Amino acid sequence: MIDVNKELEDYILNHTETEDTVLKDLTRETHVKMLRPRMLSGHLQGKFLKMTCQMIRPLRILEIGTYTGYSAISMAMGTSEDCIIHTIDCNDELEQFTRKYIKRSGFEDRIQFHIGDALEIIPQLEDNFDLVFIDAAKDQYTEYYKAVFPKLKSGGFVLADDVLWDGKVVNEIENHDKQTQGIISFNKFIQEDSRVENLLLPIRHGLMMIRKK
Repeated sequence: MIDVNKELEDYILNHTETEDTVLKDLTRETHVKMLRPRMLSGHLQGKFLKMTCQMIRPLRILEIGTYTGYSAISMAMGTSEDCIIHTIDCNDELEQFTRKYIKRSGFEDRIQFHIGDALEIIPQLEDNFDLVFIDAAKDQYTEYYKAVFPKLKSGGFVLADDVLWDGKVVNEIENHDKQTQGIISFNKFIQEDSRVENLLLPIRHGLMMIRKK
């Protein structure tokens, strides 16, 4: 695995399509106004999500963990007009900010924003999904996966973010570190799940690509 230093990161960005204006503004305002702006998906991952959508052409997408909307908007940019994206976040304090950028992006009719506990909302959704993106509480990844799997179509994909967790997955775990324990348990669960095929990619903080057989 390549250690991406600042010089190499700049090279990568300089050889990736320019970030869309609304996403650039969203990034800037998130860093100015929000705690933990590092939670933002960012340009490289956003572009990966967009192009993934362009490749697999999903009609129904579920996102668990909206934050300020970067990834939802990125995915919407890669979908057709008849696609619906359900995105869920538990933090109602972000709602006004996030809805502002969803509206500004022009995808307000395509993105359905839910506020609440994903494990309570998912069973209420009537759609079955072609693509699921998980980027929420790390200690609940396995539970999210179990909740969405029955609603994932055969041949559908799950993308799970942060599965390398800054390299903590290969270090000794502290007893109180529930987030890292959750990620390690999730990765192990996926690796042993015979219903899927999976690929762990060293994109950003690690991205697990999972395909339902």
